[in-house]
Amino acid sequence: MKPVKVGICGLGTVGGGTFNVLMRNAEEIARRAGRGIEVAQIALRSQNPQCDITGIAITKDVFELASNPEIDIVIELIGGYTLARDLVLKAIDNGKHVVTANKALIAVHGNEIFAKAREKGVIVAFEAAVAGGIPVIKAIREGLAGNRINWLAGIINGTGNFILSEMREKGRAFEDVLKEAQALGYAEADPTFDVEGIDAAHKLTILASIAFGIPLQFDKAYTEGITKLTTADVNYAEALGYRIKHLGVARSTASGIELRVHPTLIPADRLIANVNGVMNAVMVNGDAAGSTLFYGAGAGMEPTASSVVADLVDVVRALTTDPTNRVPHLAFQPDSLSDHPILAIESCESAYYLRIQAKDHPGVLAQVASILSERGINIESIMQKEVEEHDGLVPMILVTHRVVEARINEAIAALEALDDVVGSVVRIRVEQLV
Repeated sequence: MKPVKVGICGLGTVGGGTFNVLMRNAEEIARRAGRGIEVAQIALRSQNPQCDITGIAITKDVFELASNPEIDIVIELIGGYTLARDLVLKAIDNGKHVVTANKALIAVHGNEIFAKAREKGVIVAFEAAVAGGIPVIKAIREGLAGNRINWLAGIINGTGNFILSEMREKGRAFEDVLKEAQALGYAEADPTFDVEGIDAAHKLTILASIAFGIPLQFDKAYTEGITKLTTADVNYAEALGYRIKHLGVARSTASGIELRVHPTLIPADRLIANVNGVMNAVMVNGDAAGSTLFYGAGAGMEPTASSVVADLVDVVRALTTDPTNRVPHLAFQPDSLSDHPILAIESCESAYYLRIQAKDHPGVLAQVASILSERGINIESIMQKEVEEHDGLVPMILVTHRVVEARINEAIAALEALDDVVGSVVRIRVEQLV
């Protein structure tokens, strides 16, 4: 069969990796796909010195590539929302299949893009949008297709995981590690998307839609960053037998879907608690398979390119398949997506770690316990550090049993109202992940 011709939009880190993998492994990829894959055109703003693009048509106009009648598949690797959306919709309008690594695009505009793709009978593949080289989308969408997914939880941002790992292993302050992450290229000059959980929320939105058969709803994802965490919190968690991870959690409940990204205490003996540095991991719990863990490089030139090329192979295989029998974009048939609501964070249930800075006076612990008890909050463990007095306050560490977040919020407000004895309260959610 004649080769399938593809166009690559963007020759940066991932685009360059994709091009090089396609060139280096061309014979192996053709054996898997059933026919050759040829890069016919590249749209780029600047050359990538790591790529030899001699003899390949070049343009600076991505829309020229999307309109090129010779191209069968457009690979979108330019990132962002607006230009990427316009490019992908243009390619689909022209009857071209699309492969993308753009999690923000899919999380925010995926419903529109998939509807247009269905109308035109083309495929939009996006494995590389979540967890880099880990094929977690395919695992949930196809490998676990026989399961009712109960919940999933993931370390899906390498920057945040690197920061928390350094804080735990070396006792370094958040600000210090963030500067190193920026110097190493793990974090952008503006690290907001990484450290405030927005990047992870994009990815979690996609995973939740595939796991539970719901439309993409990024605007309803709860996000909380790691900027308020201290090395003291990391050490207290360790003393209690936990590790702090910046976790994305999606859980199906009778009331609706929990969709939340926040710092989380995980028992130190769980495999996912021992995922360190810039590595990613996603844990998925299904009613038949139980809990499975997917681990690997969540970013980087060739790990992400691995997922892009895998999608490309899937699309090439599907070119001779009846379009109505292809794997659905979000795992469930489009007319079968459910309308389960996304729960507000106040309705979600967790156990909680509380670090209460309080005066070391008789009766303070009794006051705290009373406030929690009045709201039906049971204490699992208490740890006090009298020697760590600061501004006349000492830390009181509590871990509660599971309770609805609205109650813990009421309790924190009541504790902070005791301004004569309580200075501040830090809250981190606790997940057992079993």
